[in-house]
This record gives sequence, C-alpha cells and structure tokens, in this order.
Amino acid sequence: MSETASEVTASTVTAQLAEAIRLADGQAQDVDAQARDAVADAAAVLTEGGAPAQLAGPLVAALGERAAEGLRADPWAVLALPGVQPANADAFARGLLGQEAAPGDARRANALVQWLLERAALHGHTAVELSEIRAGLGREGVPDPDEALVAVLTEGRVMTFQEEGDDEDESEEAAAGRVLLALDRLALAEESAADGFMRLTATFPGRDAAAGGPDADADVEVEADEAEDAPVVERPSWDEVAEAAPNSSAAALIRAVADAPLVLHTGGETARSEPVALLDAARRLGLRAALAAAHADSARRLGAEAQPLAALLAGAPRQEDGTLALDLLIVCDAPVLDVELAATLVESLADGARLVLSGDPGELWSPGPGRVFADLLAAKPGPVVASRQPDFGPIGELVSGIGIGEFEPVDAPEKEVVLVQARDAAEAVHRAVQLVGDSIPRALGIPSGQVRVLVPGHAGPTGTRAVNAALKQRLNPGPGQFGGFDAGDAVVHAATPGSLREGVVRAAVPEGLEIAFGEKQETSVVPRESIGELRHGWALTAHQAAGRRWPGIVVLVPAEAGAELSRQWLYTACGRGERHLSLVNALGPALPQLLTTHPARPRTTRLRAILMGE
Repeated sequence: MSETASEVTASTVTAQLAEAIRLADGQAQDVDAQARDAVADAAAVLTEGGAPAQLAGPLVAALGERAAEGLRADPWAVLALPGVQPANADAFARGLLGQEAAPGDARRANALVQWLLERAALHGHTAVELSEIRAGLGREGVPDPDEALVAVLTEGRVMTFQEEGDDEDESEEAAAGRVLLALDRLALAEESAADGFMRLTATFPGRDAAAGGPDADADVEVEADEAEDAPVVERPSWDEVAEAAPNSSAAALIRAVADAPLVLHTGGETARSEPVALLDAARRLGLRAALAAAHADSARRLGAEAQPLAALLAGAPRQEDGTLALDLLIVCDAPVLDVELAATLVESLADGARLVLSGDPGELWSPGPGRVFADLLAAKPGPVVASRQPDFGPIGELVSGIGIGEFEPVDAPEKEVVLVQARDAAEAVHRAVQLVGDSIPRALGIPSGQVRVLVPGHAGPTGTRAVNAALKQRLNPGPGQFGGFDAGDAVVHAATPGSLREGVVRAAVPEGLEIAFGEKQETSVVPRESIGELRHGWALTAHQAAGRRWPGIVVLVPAEAGAELSRQWLYTACGRGERHLSLVNALGPALPQLLTTHPARPRTTRLRAILMGE
C-alpha cells in the first residue's frame, strides 16, 4: 500500500471513529435526559400523593423509567422501596386515590405479600409458610386474607410449593405437609443451585477419566507425543499426593476429592490448612485449581495462592462456553454463601469439574437468604470430610465448648480470654469502650486500631450505632466534619449487601472521602454520592465479622438482644479473636442456658428438600 493510500485510510478511520464517538455521546445524553425525566415524573407523582419527592431516584432505580406510570396504576408499589412501611404506602395511596384506596384492594394485598416475603428474606428465609403470610395480611388489616391470597397466587406474582407431609405425625395438618410461598428470584436461585450441584455429580466421569486421572493423563501424553520436542511431564497419582499430605485430615480430603465432584469439608481455623494442602496436591497433579475465600482478610490467612471469591468470579480466565477454566475450585468460608451467590458459583463451573466447599458448620449462616452449606450437609449430595484438627489455646477451647452448648471458664494464663460481668446495657458499653481504649492496649500491647467490638445488631443501646458513637468519642473525638466522619475514623464500606471493606478515613477531597482500605492501606476515594454507604467500623455485628479475624476482640452480650442472640452467634463472634477475647456479659447466669435452648435462629429454606427429591 502506498504512503498516500495509507494516509487516506488513516484519515477515513479517524473520521469514522470521531463520528462514532459523537453518536455515542449523543446517545448517552439522550439516556441521561430520559433518566432525568423519569425521576422528575416520579417526583411529581410522589408529591401529589403526599410522599417525599426525594424517593424519586430510588423509585426509578427499583421500578424503572416508567415508575411514575406504574405508581399511578398501583400506588402500593411504593412498598418496594427500603424503609417504606405499609402505613406509609396506605397514606400515599389515599393521597392519590382518595376514597378508592380501600384496605381490601387487590393491589394492596399483592404489594403486602411481596413486602412480607422481602422482610422474611432479610432474616434469611427463602420461603415462608402460607399460614404466616395469611396471618401477616390479617395484621395489616386485609379484610379477607384467604380471598386475597387466592387472587395473589392466581396472578403468579409469587411461587408456591407443597412440601410432603410427615408420615410419622398423625395430625391432619402434618400429614398434608406445608404450603410455602417464595419470591421468584429466591425460588429460582434455589432451584438453579440444586440443579448445578446435581449436574456436577451427574457429569463427573470418575477418577480415572476426570482431569488428574490416568486416562486423562494418557490423553495428554498422546497430544504431547504428537508435538515434537514437547516435554513429558511426570505426574504423581492421587494416592501419592494423599500420602504426602501434611496430616491425616488433609489426606482424607485429597482422597475424597479424587473420587467425587462435590466434597464438603468441615473444621475450624486450624483446619483451613487442609484446603491449602489440597490446592498444592491438585497443582502437583497438573489440575487447573483455585482456592477462594469469602473475604480478602480470609483469603490472606490462607496464603498468597488464595483470592476473594468475588474477585475470582469476576476475573478468573473462562472457557469458550463462559465457565471458569478450572478443574477444581475450593471455596472456604462456605457458611457465608447465600443461595443467589451459590447459584452463581455452581453455574460458573463446567461439566465434570470438581467443587469443594469448606467451612465451620457452627458459624452463622449467610447474611443473605438461605443456609446453603447447612442444607448441603443435611442432604449429603457428596462425601463429607470432617477435620480432626482442633483449634488450640484458650480461645479455641472456649469456642469449642460453646459449639457443643457449654460455657465453662478456661485457663488463660496470658489473659487470652477475659470474662467481664456488666449489670446493664450502659455498663456493658462503658466496659467495652474501656477495654478497647485502655485495658487491652496497656495490658496486652494490642493497639486499639486492631481491636473490634462485636454486637448482635445495629439498633438499640448496645447496637453498632450506639457503640460506635461511644468508641468515636473515646478514640477519635471530632465534629464529624466530613459527612459525619473525621480523619482517623475507622469505617466500613458496603457498596452492596454482603460486600464489606474496612478502612480508615484519611482526608476529604473534592470528589469525596479518601479512605485507606485493608491491611495494605490501599487508598481510594468513596464518591460524595456514596458516602451514605459508609459506617463507623470500630463495632460490627457478628454477621459483618464472619470470615474475618483481628488480634483483639470484645464480644458484647446484652440482655435485650432477643432472637439475634444464639449459640451460633456467640460461637461466631468469639472465634474472631486471634490473640485475645474479652467477653462482656450483661445477660448474667442466663448465658449458659441460652446456649442449650437457642442453638440458632431458624430459617425456612427449600434447598435440602430439592436435593433430596422431597
């Protein structure tokens, strides 16, 4: 091609690119204009009904650009917004519809059923018994809940399931079984997860034919023979890598993975060395293997080869069909998997791949809906390998006792475990602040910044909000000049439910707040519009802390925690301490009894029944 022709071609391409950019900018401006119009239209309808116009943005995000039109057709659709209560929706409906906004309106019953199911999902349920939804409609003043439910179920806005009855229970109700209602997204996620687990089992070709087996090696050798000068790689066998494992529990895990596509592994902090040993063995076998954990901190404790699960799902190499280019995936912290994440995880694995889910079954279930690991352990779709390695030391001894429902003092010569009594909530918070700000740094040499206070919930006199306010006053007092925060404040950032990063506020910049995140203190800016996603982070809930550990922990056990307080909660909270645990007990002698009478906050799920074909 001549130089002139090249110049002409380059000029043409440049002109085409410029035109494409101009068109893209124009389309973007059109989209922006449509979004602004949608928010303005929604704000007008909200104002007309007496609701705050500030809800317009979230409403358009929840209902789409035709939110205004949707609200006029169904004012109770406003219940889809977080924080909106039925009384608020009723008032808004009266503002728009006047006398036509009757308690028995079918649209109201529809919205209330969705709202009741969403509230149940916040407590981890993926399904709710029909009788509970009927009772909920009755509490909200629906005149005929049974008739309203028939209309809702006919429209298909929610999914219904009939569970098999209990043959051993002679009562009429038990023999008929339960009718469950579920939100579409959760029901489909549970079905998808179950299908994925069963697909892995059905497509596994067996030890010899699967990756890492002798038949697979033979295929590789044939291909290698066809390529001149290709090196012949000598691989050990599964039995050989198992015999080389660092302990019997790791060997048992490797042998189980040799013959099964789905393996469940249980154990505490010490047992996390076994998935690491499995990864090493898999690499020696020539498998494409990866090790993931729920959080960055948890991955760090597993070693340099591990990575956060979200990062792996987003960035790991994939095959042409979109599945991960892996023969084996090992996932630690399995109890934190909610049903939607589990469905995504298993769908990303190719036919014939192996999956190992590892975790401590005594810990809290996922922050989101479901109890995937517990349901899998109950259904046993694959072998279960229980580690024989206990967690040593006073903290491990206390946590092990809690796990079996016992609460006994332990010998702690180096003050690894300290039990503190408090008469009420105010004294409990005072003692917690004293421990973080003075006692633990002075007596044990653990800086305040490496100590966290764990509480059951966010609200109330011993919730994260109250305890963080008291800790800020003690550790970093200030006016909260940057949207409620000051430089030096410990914070957590949760852009989405289930994702949480810890950091320290460095400074305010024109774009937002500069935060140093994680152990490496990597600095990034949380934009102005996202500062509402930040919370102070000296005190966390046990759910927020699951999978993480700190050198020092103060666990606050209040008397007013209610259903949140359970053996599972205390087990999880106390297990977060690496070197020190202070347990501030405001529950008194009722604490040991709680461990035996309240093992966990129940959840209604369907995954176990699906896997067992019930």
